[in-house]
This record gives sequence, structure tokens and C-alpha cells, in this order.
Amino acid sequence: MTAQTTLAAALERKSPSMGGFSLAILRLEVRRLLRNRRTMMFTVIMPVVFFLIFGLNSAYASMRAGTGNVSAFIMISMALYGAILATASGGAMVSIERAAGWSRQLRLTPLSPVAYIATKMLTALVLGLGAVLAVYATGLITGKPSMSAGLWIITAACVWIGSLLFAAFGLFIGYLLPSENVMQIISFALMLFAFGGGLFIPLSQFSSTLQTMATFTPLYGLSQLVHYPLAGGSMDWAWVLNVAVWLVVFVAGAVWRFRRDTARV
Repeated sequence: MTAQTTLAAALERKSPSMGGFSLAILRLEVRRLLRNRRTMMFTVIMPVVFFLIFGLNSAYASMRAGTGNVSAFIMISMALYGAILATASGGAMVSIERAAGWSRQLRLTPLSPVAYIATKMLTALVLGLGAVLAVYATGLITGKPSMSAGLWIITAACVWIGSLLFAAFGLFIGYLLPSENVMQIISFALMLFAFGGGLFIPLSQFSSTLQTMATFTPLYGLSQLVHYPLAGGSMDWAWVLNVAVWLVVFVAGAVWRFRRDTARV
């Protein structure tokens, strides 16, 4: 074996399994996220305040909504809004890393774009869990929401897992926009999506044209799915398709922008 062949073999870097995804990296990302107390407080307190404003009307406790009451329906809505705000904010923190040049340094590691995006999305779920637990704990303490014990668990799990969609959205926007603009754009976009998903105002109060347009927005399918265990009725697989399509769009966009960022090295 020649010296050149030996050197080439020594320098060859094998691709790690799972694209370099590691639980150790995930733990480090979670610990770093939890140190950001300002973001933690913002994403936990805001949905609780919204629930206290909109969900504690005494009339809602006696108004039925599926197998529960309207207060429970609003609690799920506010938990979902808090969860997507939290996960999108967590994902968008990559904009700060981009400004510091960290994403470019990842070019020197064997971590694949998909594995990195997956790590960031799972990390953002930690923030989402905090928002969901805060809203549901508030609902439990006030005693206004009414639904079976099983539905409390099922709907909370659906909201939390479903918020993964907006972790991908936050990553996409975080890579797309500079850090000084990203949170303003995300907050405004999520507000529009919340109206499109019927979280603040029932879609039945919109015109038929707006209702049709709402079915194509990113939050529509997820909102319908997380409320379905409480509301009941027939399952519409268009809701699942809506979530799947937007998840593919956001993940593909995040991977695309990540590759462009690291390609500058």
C-alpha cells in the first residue's frame, strides 16, 4: 500500500449511523434551551393568560361541546396556540446560531441536515410540553373545563405531538430570515394561522369563501385533529393530509436552507 493510499484511508470519514443523530447531542440542546428563561416564561405564560381571558366565562361551563363543554374546547385551543408558539420559537433560535456562525461550523461534522433538523425539532418539543402542561394545569385548577379523564390525557398528548409541525416551521423561518426579524414574522404568521385554524373565532362565523381558504392553512388540519377526541363526529382524512403536506413543506424548507447555510463554508 502506497503512502498516498494510506493517507487517503486515514482521512476517510465514515458516515455515522442515523446521520449522526445522538441522544447526547439532544440532551445538550435541551439543556441549552432550558437556560433561556425569557423564552420559557413567554411561551408558558401567554397561553395561560389567553385561556383565563377566553375560557373562564361562566356560560361556557354549561354549554356543551361534543362530550365536554365549551371551556374544555377553548382550553385545547389555547394549549395548541401556546404549544405552536413555543415550538416555533424554539426552532427559530437557529437564527441566532446562524448569526454566530455556528451552523457553518456544522459543515465540519458528520451530522447530516436531516439529523440536525430532527434534533432541533425534538428540542423544541420541550418548550411545547411546558406550554401544554401550564394551560391544562390552569384548567384543572379553575375547574371550568369538563371532559373525561381520558380525554384530558388524549387531547394534551395530541396537542403536544402535533406541535412538532411548527417546530419545523420555526426552523424553516429561522434559516430563511435574519435573527432581528424572525420572531416578529413568526408571531404575526402564527396569529394568522390561529385564525385560519379557528382557535380564536369559530370558522362557522366566517364567510364560505374564508372557510374554504382556511382549509389550506397550516394550522387547520392540526386544529381539527386535536379537537376531534372531544368534538366527536366523523373523521375527515383531509385533516391528516393537511398536516402531512405542511410538515413535508416545512422540513424540506429547513433542510434546504440548512444546506445552503453550511455550503458557504
